[in-house]
Amino acid sequence: MKRLLYCLRGWARKLKQQIMALWFCYQHPQTPWLPKWISVFVVAYALSPIDLIPDFIPVLGYVDDVIILPLGILLAIRLMPIAVLQECQLKAAEWEARDLRRPVNKLAAVLIVLAWFIVGIGAWRAWGV
Repeated sequence: MKRLLYCLRGWARKLKQQIMALWFCYQHPQTPWLPKWISVFVVAYALSPIDLIPDFIPVLGYVDDVIILPLGILLAIRLMPIAVLQECQLKAAEWEARDLRRPVNKLAAVLIVLAWFIVGIGAWRAWGV
């Protein structure tokens, strides 16, 4: 059990570092538009204080954290030019070594709340309440 927890912590730490690397990548001037926009969406969602699918919903609440987010990170990293990615991974490692706080994306949180609001209105109208 301890080994599993150790592996999960390492995986979570690596994801955090990759998110920070993508944060630096989308700001890099040599990043092509497609990986830049994928990085913007992945980083915005990862740094949002609110999840699209709240964690208190059984099973589905963790789908975004365990499947969707890592797949978005993988896609952005695969499309990123190697030189840009390596430079940004070094910046992310320096950021982590200095133990700085990760940025928080409040705009993404507002958009997620807005999406939930729109879904709620749509459901309310569909049921004719």
